[in-house]
Amino acid sequence: MKADTRALAAKGLAEVALRGASLRDVMERSAPRLADPRDRALLMALLSEGARWWLRFDPAVDGLLEKSLRHKDPAVHALLVLGLVQLEILELADYAAVAATVEAVRALKRPQLAGLVNAVLRRWQRERESLLAKLDARPQTRHAHPAWLAAALARDWPLQAEAVMAADNAEPPLMLRVNRRRSTREALAARLQTAGYTATAHPWLSDALVLPHSSDVTRLPGFEDGLFAVQDGAAQAAADLADLHDDLRVLDACAAPGGKACHLLERADIDLTALEFDAPRAERIRQNLMRLRLDAKIVVGDAGAPKGWWKGRPFDRILLDAPCSASGVLRRRPDVRLHRRESDITAMHAQQRRLLSALWPLLAPGGRLLYVTCSVLRAENEAIVGELLAAQTDAQALAFTLPAGQPAALGWQILPGDGDLDGMYYAVLQKSR
Repeated sequence: MKADTRALAAKGLAEVALRGASLRDVMERSAPRLADPRDRALLMALLSEGARWWLRFDPAVDGLLEKSLRHKDPAVHALLVLGLVQLEILELADYAAVAATVEAVRALKRPQLAGLVNAVLRRWQRERESLLAKLDARPQTRHAHPAWLAAALARDWPLQAEAVMAADNAEPPLMLRVNRRRSTREALAARLQTAGYTATAHPWLSDALVLPHSSDVTRLPGFEDGLFAVQDGAAQAAADLADLHDDLRVLDACAAPGGKACHLLERADIDLTALEFDAPRAERIRQNLMRLRLDAKIVVGDAGAPKGWWKGRPFDRILLDAPCSASGVLRRRPDVRLHRRESDITAMHAQQRRLLSALWPLLAPGGRLLYVTCSVLRAENEAIVGELLAAQTDAQALAFTLPAGQPAALGWQILPGDGDLDGMYYAVLQKSR
């Protein structure tokens, strides 16, 4: 029996929004159940936009019901959210969206609720303007961000907060990083063009190609040959800031899945150690290295406890892409806004401080440490760097600028949407000789 795409999406979205499941895991598990590529594309859109807009339409659904279905029938509740997503975000034809959503209730084996689902969606259509006005009155439902994050953005970036939240809800482009050891940007762009894909060179990132829409990258020409990797432009800036040349000893701490490590290896002949705490995630580094035909030493260990893996020889460059709130990449990882809590930030802060303090002694005199997060929260960024500078007399923050973003109190902050990039923070620290 053919699976109902909307019913499958509703079950998956309920797992993501109400049970804390990973959106990526749900997508990977659900997609093989649909044979038609068009059905799979609709499933991906429903899951992605359902997670992105859950915090807007979840309370709207509750307001349209006398009794919430969230706990009694979570998949039907998620289906109602998806009904509103189809009407308001995907802009599917009203009749088709409503009729198909009602039919999906039967596929969920809740035929007794078909009339209720139809009535709720019809009421939304009748009262749409007044209901949207209520949702637009609060930042968290206007932009589908948790209240704590909306407040944090308003505090840290008062002039940019609204633009940041709007950018979090826009479809990001697909950005590729050309493996310069195996191809050139011009050659790969031409190969993509021949296959029917539009790819343009990024204006200031020398290895980046931009495709306007998401695609199954494994089907793009050159993927299996290791000619490119998928990596947002904000992350690609790390290789420029690392100031690489041949024969350097480099440590990429917290390296999984290996995007930045591979980029460094593509740039120069370096001796690179890729460190990762989690063994399954370290396996992803190995897989990426193999596909791109690159070589590095992979070590499973805790960056905050070097005695367990460091042999005492200093590194010329250290890249610390620290675990963080991921508040800068909500446009690519919409489920983060559903799972992250304000209380997580304090724990993240402690972890970031621990890692940076532990790694600093491993840097050679004259060496450079690049501190990176995909966060837009100052507590995870310049606050951490400021603490290290106050504690280490041999640490100096180097000044630099990037063509996108703005200076932070220390370092540089790219906010979501700046130059159509993800949000990312960088600080470059040098150890005195």
